[in-house]
Amino acid sequence: MYAAAQNHHHQMNRYWEEELETMSRPALEKLQLERLKTTFAYAARSPYYKQLFGKLNLTVDSFGHIDDIRKIPFTTKEDLRANYPYGLVALPLQESVRLHSSSGTTGNPTVIFHSQHDLDSWSNLVARCLYSVGVRDTDVFQNTSGYGMFTGGLGFQYGAERLGCLTIPAAAGNSRRQIKFMQDFGTTTVHAIPSYAIRLADVFEEMGLDPHRDTRLKTLVIGAEPHTEEQRRRIEELLGVRAFNSFGMSEMSGPGVAFECEYQTGLHLWEDAFYLEIIHPDTLEPLPDGEIGELVLTSLDRRAMPILRYRTRDLTRILPGDCPCRRVHRRIDRVKGRTDDMFIIKGCNIFPMQIEKILLQTPEVGNNYMITLDTVDHSDEMLIEVELKDLFTDDYGRLENLAKSLRHRIRDEVLVAPRIKLAESGSLPQSEGKAVRVRDLRNNK
Repeated sequence: MYAAAQNHHHQMNRYWEEELETMSRPALEKLQLERLKTTFAYAARSPYYKQLFGKLNLTVDSFGHIDDIRKIPFTTKEDLRANYPYGLVALPLQESVRLHSSSGTTGNPTVIFHSQHDLDSWSNLVARCLYSVGVRDTDVFQNTSGYGMFTGGLGFQYGAERLGCLTIPAAAGNSRRQIKFMQDFGTTTVHAIPSYAIRLADVFEEMGLDPHRDTRLKTLVIGAEPHTEEQRRRIEELLGVRAFNSFGMSEMSGPGVAFECEYQTGLHLWEDAFYLEIIHPDTLEPLPDGEIGELVLTSLDRRAMPILRYRTRDLTRILPGDCPCRRVHRRIDRVKGRTDDMFIIKGCNIFPMQIEKILLQTPEVGNNYMITLDTVDHSDEMLIEVELKDLFTDDYGRLENLAKSLRHRIRDEVLVAPRIKLAESGSLPQSEGKAVRVRDLRNNK
């Protein structure tokens, strides 16, 4: 009934699947309930959920309204790890055609299994995301994301192909080759993590090229690591593109969970495929629209390994009101950080993005920084190393004033005064993958 509409034949159409994207709220909630029941029935075949539902006497008939989902306990990353490798798999193995794994480095990884239905659904969601920001089958899509176990590679690859783009699976790194491909094949759309997008801008400059003039780039898709509005605007300015925020996670398939539309007023979370809750991270109570809390997601269109009420650890909020694009799917704010990204120093809870925001509002500051936490004379200390755009070493007074200004502004924001060390452009470690912004040496003594 809800087959993918072939809207890409209508170049002027804003919607990939108009019926699903603009249906009324009651119709959407009815669809969510139908899909929750189907998802529950599949989940009940997995060893983990079968035991859990049996203990709680839950059956498909327990759900008369979508809000009844709260009868199901939360699922955590620890549950996925404890039931590795097959404890949450709901289909016979011969019906699973792919698995992906998270990038975690310690203990069991979190592994997600996909049936062909799941891959088709996921590809369609990524195509819907790209279509919503104006990408069409006439575009050339270059993916600078890692392939293999990381979902950003194959997820965007299949989605862009589903949409009909010419796709270039360039993978991560080798920036000069990336730029050669962009020029030779007339790349119009690129997917990159924010820190790598900024690295590309540096390489354009090293090669004496201007991305505005020397390429056909117009659209950039960024995601996979939290970033501020300031960083997005800087990327847009450096590369001469519109940069759209993408949100996903391997536990919910990968990219394609939520995406900005052309209006950039928050990320539409595709509620026909995911049920969305925002809870208080400590009390676990639901929070009203507009309040920041932890995002909890339920997959509604996955069969090989459905996950119910998954605590993502990502902090965001539901944005109140409607979007001018007329999509009914609610919008979430860009992720503010993760409950497990947060660090505590001198009793203050700090997210790296609070510091990044101030750094990127400062014209003299370059694109790279590192926060190091250490214990000095039995007291915790925060050192922030900051690359400068152009180091004016001959002007010590100006350097001192800049360091002092940054120290004061960061202290006002996070209530802890850091030590500031100004560094030459390009002197801090460059990351080809997700940027590592915080080193905590306090436990290594």
